[in-house]
Amino acid sequence: MNNIELAKSNLKQAEERLKHAREALESGNYPYVVRQSQEAVELSLKGALRLAGIEPPKWHDVGPLLRRERARFPQWFQELVDDLASISRSLRKERELAMYGDEEIGVPPEELYTRKDATQALEDALRVVEVVKRLLNETFAKQT
Repeated sequence: MNNIELAKSNLKQAEERLKHAREALESGNYPYVVRQSQEAVELSLKGALRLAGIEPPKWHDVGPLLRRERARFPQWFQELVDDLASISRSLRKERELAMYGDEEIGVPPEELYTRKDATQALEDALRVVEVVKRLLNETFAKQT
């Protein structure tokens, strides 16, 4: 399996997370929206790294690596790297809280997130997925 196939798989999985995030938003499960949005961003950006020939690391926030390897991407993508990395970092910070809540002070995830939080997380994830889909389409077009 090559990098393009792996990147396609990452994006397919990211889109599945977005589907579930939308469903959770409608049902009011805001922590789950945040969690699924984070996973969609992580998968998408790992796909982007693969498209640039970089094996993604096993950690959740690949933003610093994306910044470090910015020059390996097309100019239009390079201009978005800081925004993409910022989204990755902010959602990474929410990953465990969205699943477990704040265990130190005894607040469950349902009390941490509002519809506004969930909507923002989903919008950010949608943006990242769309950007990486464009990168994939352009990379795939060059290959054929």
